[in-house]
Amino acid sequence: MAQYIIEGGNKLKGRVKISGNKNEVLPCLAACLLTEEEVILKNVPQTADVESSLAIFQDLGVGISKEDGIVRINCQKINKTVLKTDLANKLRASILFVGPLLARFGKVEFPHPGGCVIGRRSIDTHLDGFKHLGFKFNIQDVNKGSRNGADFKDQEIFLDEPSVTATENMILTSTLLPAVTTVKNCAVEPHVVGLCKMLKKMGAEIDGIGTQTIKISGGKKLSGCEYTIGLDNVEFGTYAIAAAVTNGEIEIEGDDLDGLEPIIRPFEKMGVKFEKTDSGIKVSAGSLKAVPQIRVNVWPGFPTDMMSAAIVLATQSKGVTLCHDWMYESRMFFVDKLITMGANITLADPHRVIVSGCSKLRGKNLDTPDLRAGMALVLAALSAKGTSVINKAELIERGYEDVVYKLTELGASIKRVE
Repeated sequence: MAQYIIEGGNKLKGRVKISGNKNEVLPCLAACLLTEEEVILKNVPQTADVESSLAIFQDLGVGISKEDGIVRINCQKINKTVLKTDLANKLRASILFVGPLLARFGKVEFPHPGGCVIGRRSIDTHLDGFKHLGFKFNIQDVNKGSRNGADFKDQEIFLDEPSVTATENMILTSTLLPAVTTVKNCAVEPHVVGLCKMLKKMGAEIDGIGTQTIKISGGKKLSGCEYTIGLDNVEFGTYAIAAAVTNGEIEIEGDDLDGLEPIIRPFEKMGVKFEKTDSGIKVSAGSLKAVPQIRVNVWPGFPTDMMSAAIVLATQSKGVTLCHDWMYESRMFFVDKLITMGANITLADPHRVIVSGCSKLRGKNLDTPDLRAGMALVLAALSAKGTSVINKAELIERGYEDVVYKLTELGASIKRVE
């Protein structure tokens, strides 16, 4: 078990470069299964979730080489279509391997995907979509999917919810099927758009990218490609909050930091200052103040992955803020840890908390419950007085690259111990 030991109270200053998008690289890795040719992915973050995905690849017989954020993948010699339980259970995104394997080989065996426990995470939307596409399933301890024997036909699929991974799975699967598939009520997050751009570079015919209706004219043989993963918008928001809650000033660097309004605008209303620079965006703390409500929504709304960190920002903002995440009923259950640090938070129900700021936080020994809550605890520890110990820090490293190094470079007193 890894620990972060953090001495709070330092103002963070300096520059930090945002890593590749954790939520984009995982479906892009899955897309490599759709071709026998080599795919080169650039700006790949070195996170535990990426390593887990590559471990699944290696178990399937995929050829992999990696160096300095560049991963070369060759899926020509896949020797099985079974996702090993202990590997697939490590991350939610393992469900994204199911569609490509079905599309290319016509069969797959897989366990229920793992990942952070932040609420019920049904795969029914995925299964319903696969069935519409012409596959059948035997759902047991190990789930089995296969072709149902019928010819593939043009289909129109309406997703029960604009699920990001279900949208990605329908797109991934449909690219190889000899039919036209129209998917409605799609997620429109930047990482979905990124996946579509990569698939088009591979030769897929996709219309409606970035909208809630996507049309895939499948059946074409896909080729290899070279694709650069976009920047992580959640990491951007995280370091913006780090600057604000430590009363610091951080220049967040990136080649393309456009389209971040769903994150920037709510924080600006809370007094966080953003200024464009030649190499990125400078973030500093103004006079932090509460807003009536921070509510997650599907993109271009406020991301659910930002809510835990936003609660920490609310603890340092003068006034009362209602924080509402209707997507996951366990997202808020980490706030008891912030309360032990001195935060004034009332849990209204599993989806809503009322935060009264600003609170003087003090260091504590804390367990990390999940990836995003764990990073929120790091932010709280940075702004707190005294020493905090964040246990199970390896969960944080599932989605954040070089956390300790980046924060240390910004002036934080943080070290990692086993």
